[in-house]
Amino acid sequence: MSTTFDRLLLDPRRTDDARSPRDRTPRRTRSPENEAAQSPSLMLLVLLAAAGVVVYAAFLLNPANRGDWLPYTMVILAETVLVAHALLAMWTVLSSGHNPRGFAFHHAQERLYDVAEILREGTEDEPHRWQMYLEDRPVTVDVFITTYGEDLETIRRTVTAAVALHGRHDTYVLDDGRSDAVRDLAAELGARYVRRLSSGGAKAGNINHALSLTRSEYFVVLDADFVPLPQFLHETVPFFASSDVAFVQTPQTYGNYDTIISRGAGYMQAVFYRYVQPGRNRFNAAFCVGTNVIYRRAAIDSVGGIYTDSKSEDVWTSLMLHEKGWRTVYIPTTLAIGDTPETVEAYTKQQLRWATGGFEIMLTHNPFSRKRNLTTDQRIQYAVTATHYLTGIAPLLLLLVPPLEIYFDLSPMNLTITWTTWLLYYAGFYVMQVVLAFYTLGSFRWEVLLLASVSFPIYVRALVNAVLRREQAWHVTGRKGAYRSPFAFMQPQVLFFQFLLVTTVVAAWKAADSGQLTLALAWNATNTLILGGFVVTAWREGRRARAELRAARRAERAAAPAPHAVAPADALTPGGTR
Repeated sequence: MSTTFDRLLLDPRRTDDARSPRDRTPRRTRSPENEAAQSPSLMLLVLLAAAGVVVYAAFLLNPANRGDWLPYTMVILAETVLVAHALLAMWTVLSSGHNPRGFAFHHAQERLYDVAEILREGTEDEPHRWQMYLEDRPVTVDVFITTYGEDLETIRRTVTAAVALHGRHDTYVLDDGRSDAVRDLAAELGARYVRRLSSGGAKAGNINHALSLTRSEYFVVLDADFVPLPQFLHETVPFFASSDVAFVQTPQTYGNYDTIISRGAGYMQAVFYRYVQPGRNRFNAAFCVGTNVIYRRAAIDSVGGIYTDSKSEDVWTSLMLHEKGWRTVYIPTTLAIGDTPETVEAYTKQQLRWATGGFEIMLTHNPFSRKRNLTTDQRIQYAVTATHYLTGIAPLLLLLVPPLEIYFDLSPMNLTITWTTWLLYYAGFYVMQVVLAFYTLGSFRWEVLLLASVSFPIYVRALVNAVLRREQAWHVTGRKGAYRSPFAFMQPQVLFFQFLLVTTVVAAWKAADSGQLTLALAWNATNTLILGGFVVTAWREGRRARAELRAARRAERAAAPAPHAVAPADALTPGGTR
């Protein structure tokens, strides 16, 4: 008879391989994710793109090419942010071949389970009951699933998978939504249920409350919409054989690429998780992303718990841990699959929360301050993280440059430079970025370009929130609720589209009058098309949502009992009344 245990022991090709007799020689598993990051073709493209960035920067900074001071200053400010982040990202990508799985990991993974004990207890087909060991000492693990109003089916999928994880553990549903239905679901699926009296500290406070009730050495954090794979613990726990590891982070991989918004939001994260986060391993600067992560409790205790003074508790907690001297590990291995935002509303709220947290670090916790106990590499990496969303504000400045030329004849570059010369240098930067993205994502993802170009109102608002220290409300990425028009969350984009459309018409009229096409017209028309694409996307989303809402209401009316229907006999009291 072939049991689950037999298959895990005997099939060396399985990624969830649980072979671990103590007398077996440790075997290094292949790491295709790191091999992809070390691709010679990728390295060549990164170097060429970096060269294109440098040449473009030299062209912009050449005094002979400078045009009118206002548009030139706007271009320099925007491009400085974009160029600096592009070069730093490429530097990090070039470091992404580092494999965190060393001898200590493989040795610990081979000895993670006691085969004799499993056979003696007769749990060969119950891998969720297999006791895990590190250095011959039993490991205790809690799995925390944070919930806050997600639908029951989403929670059911995640809890079911979490309870079945290989390796003995306890699963807790941390319900800040205070739902009796979620409580009953947790009991049905064999998970423990935790509900607190207040929602202070949002998700971080929820986790800290659970930590006050539990005692395991390690704990996993999963968002309610991220379904873990069975081998999650098998692939992460062995890293803790090294006593300085604070947490092991795995990527956010998405399974709902059904809309333009979800594809754009998901693809925007893909390069970060495949190439940038692995590169940060080399600098001990990989940070937590809030879910699909396992922590060492002692490390979290050393910094006073999960950081609660920001809605980006994941990055802030990582920063605190690095300042305490802990080491963090990121592995680009998909061990949980979840949902990315599908609507304009969900995307806007997610990006607003993330960007506000990043700007908070930039404004209140400067990584370059001598007060920070960080290495030079860590300071640079956290500075990149803190200022990353400035790259989302830069398009706003670039959007305003063509109208300045169209309405006021203010040009950012010397008028003696032909537009073909400008395009040649411009292409050296941007076309190579597109080629690099094409290679890393497998094809050109226009959805990424769309969202990157139109998200500037979100990041401007986030910067204002951080400057004024406004409290940022907590929102669940995949939460379903009453219909709200996507246009309620994108009024600035609609106004900019209208302005650019009128500007394009004016530029076309001027070009027809002079008989000469200009770069400003082409640039402005392109921006108009991109913003117009976003408006059309929102219109389609709203139309689809309204149709679904009407269908749901029709179904409710059809299922409702007739007004004068006679109640069944067993629904009446002995006296014949309800």
